[in-house]
Amino acid sequence: MNRMDALKARVAAAIEGSKAKGGLNVGLHPALEDLGQWKPATKSGDSKSAQAPGKPRLRKYIQQANALRRQAALEAMKKRIAEQTRKAGIDEDMDAEKNFVVENPPDLEWWDEGLVDGKTYDVISNPGHVKVLSADTIVTEYVQHPVALEPPQDRNIPAPKAMYLTAKEQAKLRRQRRMADLKEEQAKIRLGLVPAPPPKVKKGNLMRVLGEEAVKDPTAVEARVNREIAERHQKHLEANEERKLSKDQKHEKLAANQEKDAAKGLRVLVFKIRSLANGQHRFKIGKNAEQLALTGVCIMHPKLNLVIVEGGEHSAKQYKKLMLNRVDWTENASSRDREGKQGQLRQWLMAEDEKGDLKDMSTNKCTLVFEGEVKTRAFRKWASKVCETDAEVREVLSRTKMENFWSQAKSMD
Repeated sequence: MNRMDALKARVAAAIEGSKAKGGLNVGLHPALEDLGQWKPATKSGDSKSAQAPGKPRLRKYIQQANALRRQAALEAMKKRIAEQTRKAGIDEDMDAEKNFVVENPPDLEWWDEGLVDGKTYDVISNPGHVKVLSADTIVTEYVQHPVALEPPQDRNIPAPKAMYLTAKEQAKLRRQRRMADLKEEQAKIRLGLVPAPPPKVKKGNLMRVLGEEAVKDPTAVEARVNREIAERHQKHLEANEERKLSKDQKHEKLAANQEKDAAKGLRVLVFKIRSLANGQHRFKIGKNAEQLALTGVCIMHPKLNLVIVEGGEHSAKQYKKLMLNRVDWTENASSRDREGKQGQLRQWLMAEDEKGDLKDMSTNKCTLVFEGEVKTRAFRKWASKVCETDAEVREVLSRTKMENFWSQAKSMD
């Protein structure tokens, strides 16, 4: 401590001497004023500030400089955004305060222009300026009722099934119906509206109906009875033929039922087949699709074959049963037309290999890739396409936006 006191004394003497000679105003550094005195322990930040008492003023200038730089950067960013907005043709107010300004309401709203005879709401206190009961008013006594739309779920409601009757109940209803018809016919005969029918002669009631006539000439009577029996049988057959539908009527009825089935909702089915080398398989796929009024496409590819069909629920169900259960995909048969279309087919679509032997199709199978509902048909008719590459397949399916089915089929084992 004596050394420190001596040092302070010499420093103080040097300062006084400098002042007396008119030199610089020299003072003791603040860090040396408390030198040799005990101080309580402080934090690291406090120690730094205590060791460098001139830094607070320096930090103030640094903060001001940083604030100026941030302000300049913000102004530059605003200018850059404004320039980009002008280039893009966007007419927006960049002032954030104006974006929150609420405009004053108009003097007269547009929906009230047809009800108020004036330009402001101040005139509505006068009943003569309110066009409600006048002749040119838009308010009438009529109430508009929108047309009720048919609920979409009503189309899918199945038709009520008839009550099941046993054989005895059906026979009883038939007897009652025939008895009612017979009584009505008898009433018409009694009133003379229709002539009485001739007696229905059979071999069993021949003697009871004809009596003496049968005894006199039994051969002629038997021939007459046989002739009447044949006439009644022929009349019965003709009535059955008249009730039958013609070929055109059958087609019309089938087409109407298929349209009605498709109107209830469309379903789409996607099948994957390893090989279609058997021509019978290709024929069954296309023919059944046409008969069931299905639209879609059959894509034949060297690696796999894709079949996409869409149609009504009943038709889709029948086609699904055909593809998965009825057709034997492991069967192979030689082509019937060896000289015609056989030369136009690719080698991978022929039933025979290069040696002329039938190809082994024991591992061939059909797999259902996708089944679901669609809103509208994506295909207008049924068609078959032969594609050598994946690019051709995707090009065909991209027209209906179904190229994802090809990727899904390839990913399946």
